[in-house]
Amino acid sequence: MDQNTDQNISIELQQLFEKQQQAFTENSYPSLEQRRQHLKTLQQLILQNKTEINLVISHDFSNRSHSETEMFEVMTSVLGIKYALKNLKKWMRPSKRHIGILFQPATGYVLYQPVGVVGIVVPWNYPLFLAIGPLCQALAAGNRVILKMSEYTPEFSALFKQLIAQAFPEDLVSVVNGDAEVAQKFTQLPFNHILFTGASEVGKHVMRAAANNLTPVTLELGGKSPALVLADANIRESARRIAFGKAMNAGQTCVAPDYVLIPAQLQAQFIEEYATAIQEFFPKLADNPDYTAIINERQLNRLNHYLEDATAKNATVHVITDASSGRRLAHYVLSNVTDDMQVMQNEIFGPLLPIVTYQQLDEAINYINQRPRPLALYYFGYNKQEQQKVLMQTHSGGVCLNETLVHVGQEDLPFGGVGTSGLGNYHGYEGFVTFSHAKAVFNRPKFSLMRLFYPPYGTFIQKLILKLFIR
Repeated sequence: MDQNTDQNISIELQQLFEKQQQAFTENSYPSLEQRRQHLKTLQQLILQNKTEINLVISHDFSNRSHSETEMFEVMTSVLGIKYALKNLKKWMRPSKRHIGILFQPATGYVLYQPVGVVGIVVPWNYPLFLAIGPLCQALAAGNRVILKMSEYTPEFSALFKQLIAQAFPEDLVSVVNGDAEVAQKFTQLPFNHILFTGASEVGKHVMRAAANNLTPVTLELGGKSPALVLADANIRESARRIAFGKAMNAGQTCVAPDYVLIPAQLQAQFIEEYATAIQEFFPKLADNPDYTAIINERQLNRLNHYLEDATAKNATVHVITDASSGRRLAHYVLSNVTDDMQVMQNEIFGPLLPIVTYQQLDEAINYINQRPRPLALYYFGYNKQEQQKVLMQTHSGGVCLNETLVHVGQEDLPFGGVGTSGLGNYHGYEGFVTFSHAKAVFNRPKFSLMRLFYPPYGTFIQKLILKLFIR
């Protein structure tokens, strides 16, 4: 990118930002009906264009399961909007708070105000769902929004930009497309809030850029989310549920089970049941419309390198499906893995599943805690005491007990990471709060006892109050 082009991009982004900023100044607290109309417009945008959306996302992947897109992008996006529409009036209502006896008579409440102009950086793996979710909550909170779409989904990004431009005025919602240089310029704008979804290393750059403007950020990152299988688990059912979580979008999901921790004596049975489940899901790879491809050659080469590295370091590689076809990568289970393997050091983001064995639960908990805090943890087992032990002694963004992935689809549960897997959360009410400023309001009537606290200090009443309350 030459210097002139670079300057032009900066100018265009700044002008767009200032246009939204000015529009927000003119209407800094949209009414309930205005916000509802924005959400209904967003809902209709999806419903009226879902077929074309599905098609272009599939083109971007070279093959994306149409069923997965419809269920886990279109449907989840629509459900999120419906949930916001149903609950928005309650969310906007001022929250009454307690006022201490010394400060009576008075009332107090929290007013949730829109923060202003929100920037959303959207990744490639679920480009509709991860655009619509935060957009819905930012609009519900009364904000203006600019979205930066991924350059790895060019067809969808172009379509989404067109649809948004047709549905919303530019000073309310806008879409920006472009490469990493554009993303860098985008995050340097003085937004009132930035939500970024993507890799941890990129998230650090976003946070640094935002710090220059003291812009608050929500970072939805990733990590190595473990599936912890206990001795009392139903191995067949656990394997199927983990297989579903790993197979969706060919493992290209930020909360996909990254590796399995399992008692050593159950490893062989688990691998057998996992293989059976995957083979039932996908009897063949070649030309299978239900099997999603790896997004691009770069990601495919990365995954193949992980396999080669693990093989060279004496991992046992179990080929679960038939041979890879184009960018449809076969499913693999890797046992006898070690910490020096790339597949155990990096988030996999693909259909490779390492197996780590343990003898005692404390050993498994220590293994998890010695590593960066994951975005999700999946627990399989029915012993309530052991469940509570794992919940209390490990840290992760979210947890599913005897399931994978589906906590992300619950609008009444916050979604977010912890530590290197993220900062802050959104979805539902938590999303509304994330994109709002919680303004504390203290309301005093005409009469006030505060004069008792005025100087000169040391009065009898002041001494009595101190004696009564400091003890």
